[in-house]
Amino acid sequence: MNDTGRDTDRAAEAGEVARLISYILILLASAGLFVAATKIPTSRFERLGPGAFPEIVFGGIVLVALIATVDALRKIPRGAYGRFTAQTAAWVRKRYLVFITLGAMTAYLLAIPIAGFPIASLVFLFTLQVILMPRRPRSIAIAAVVAVVFSFGLNWLFAEVFTVFLPRGVL
Repeated sequence: MNDTGRDTDRAAEAGEVARLISYILILLASAGLFVAATKIPTSRFERLGPGAFPEIVFGGIVLVALIATVDALRKIPRGAYGRFTAQTAAWVRKRYLVFITLGAMTAYLLAIPIAGFPIASLVFLFTLQVILMPRRPRSIAIAAVVAVVFSFGLNWLFAEVFTVFLPRGVL
């Protein structure tokens, strides 16, 4: 078999593993929504209850996703999982800045209720700019000014001009 055929087979295997993962995620989400539908409070005017239709729909999706998962597991050769993991790791390494940005955004959103909008924004903006830009004294100074203006400046603008108070935090 030539290299082109081998690459095509590996791409098909990776696609099957990705499809399997999507089936499992759909299965888990539908099962969670099924459980949530069972907790919908009933009224005395409905025989089946308000959760009956969502239970039927999500139960059907769970059943179909379970069948698709078993079928996908049957089709995938054992070695495909290791190759898929290696390809995924290489893909993540190429896009590490995206994951750093998502992590920083998550930390920022979690820090706002604690530190307040101005301080959390200052730290988020300055840190992310320093990570993403060339680190020279002039660019770091510009990053500091931008972080101060967009954190404390926006807080002032919203409070004084729009009379909308952004989260202050407990600090």
